[in-house]
Amino acid sequence: MTSTAFLSLPLAPEFLKNIESLDYQKMTPIQAHSLPVILKGRDILAQAKTGSGKTAAFAIGLLHKLNIRIYRTQSLVLCPTRELADQVSKELRRLARAIPNTKILTLCGGTAFGPQLGSLEHHPHVVVGTPGRILKHLEKASLKLNSLKMLVLDEADRMLDMGFHEDIMRIIDKMPKRRQTLLFSATYPDEIQEISQAIQIDPVDIRVEALHDDKKIKQVFYRIEKGARTKTLVTLLEHYRPESSLVFCNRKQQCQELSNALWEQGFHALALHGDLEQKERDQVLVQFSNKSSSLLIATDVAARGLDIKNVNAVINFELSPDPEIHIHRIGRTGRADNKGLAISLFMESENYKLDAISAFQDSPVTIKTGESLKARENFKLSPPMVTLAISGGRKDKLRAGDILGALTSSTNLPGKQIGKIDIFDNLAYVAVQRPIAKQAFKILSEGNIKARKFKVKKLR
Repeated sequence: MTSTAFLSLPLAPEFLKNIESLDYQKMTPIQAHSLPVILKGRDILAQAKTGSGKTAAFAIGLLHKLNIRIYRTQSLVLCPTRELADQVSKELRRLARAIPNTKILTLCGGTAFGPQLGSLEHHPHVVVGTPGRILKHLEKASLKLNSLKMLVLDEADRMLDMGFHEDIMRIIDKMPKRRQTLLFSATYPDEIQEISQAIQIDPVDIRVEALHDDKKIKQVFYRIEKGARTKTLVTLLEHYRPESSLVFCNRKQQCQELSNALWEQGFHALALHGDLEQKERDQVLVQFSNKSSSLLIATDVAARGLDIKNVNAVINFELSPDPEIHIHRIGRTGRADNKGLAISLFMESENYKLDAISAFQDSPVTIKTGESLKARENFKLSPPMVTLAISGGRKDKLRAGDILGALTSSTNLPGKQIGKIDIFDNLAYVAVQRPIAKQAFKILSEGNIKARKFKVKKLR
């Protein structure tokens, strides 16, 4: 039987103590199966979905192998999106607290190139980034991988879907052949096997948690008539009243069209797709994760790598033609100790997709019709929070405590009415409860933060 105790791993005592302090109770299945293999230096080909604990699995493995006294890049983690790269970097820094002077650098597109050049002069131990930006630094020789010991490909299937295969192979050409390569993928298309054979040596194949826990996720399929998708979606929202929903479409144009249609009906719905600028993507994700928006409408590619907690419902506005992707979608609800709801719309002509999903999860699906839903007149799904955007960020030395202090000191605003605070290089966002939004806006726009004036904008 595989042990799930972190103490069973051959890690330094101070490292184990830090893991315990971060409230890691026991290893998840992907961690329990992969970490012992990673620590032995083997290559792995692992199937693991977002939220399974895979980031900690490879993060613990690569941090354990670092030689901090050598200031060269020893590990590289490639991610499909900037959002995932940022999340991986945050988790690495948390786990590296017990290892003094660990330098971790994030290199992604959508951010200024110059400051990255300056950071690379100090030779980070670990680099996390997107293939395009990593390749650009390699071509300019600002990043050197001749001392690399470990390569991690995170969400490898999405990187291939996004057309990064050639970039990945060019990056690999710039690193030593003798290295450990960890490949993580949520789905397992033929291309994953092909790239594994090209870049790995005798990898251990690890597959866990491919299916959701049907005790935690209630899954229902609604048969609809042609042209009734949007109307049925509105009725579903009125019937179930989820506080937050992640809605999947198959095309990015449809995401924006659906978002616009729902706005017209009084819903706070935001679209996430490939046509957004990085600043717009950041803003959309901030608003959904801090409960300032009730609905996030996304494509599979745009939503991959997002670590958004407490999604009450996942709604498939359109079914994916791939049952494995369907399972990955609905696994974004019902996480931790929460129960989730997964709803899918389909037409009679899509019965073959239902058959594929049923066969893949080895259980029949529950089918209902729209007549079983209870519509509510004048129903509004108002998000509980409002986001205020501040024209200053990390580069202005702004911290979350500075914003919280500006809102609560010398005012009658209680701290419990202030929600999540997100700080980027040049912008900061603070969520406040809707009833105090006007008051909070006035305090920040008329007052000071760290004895300085900043422009403040209330996001719609």
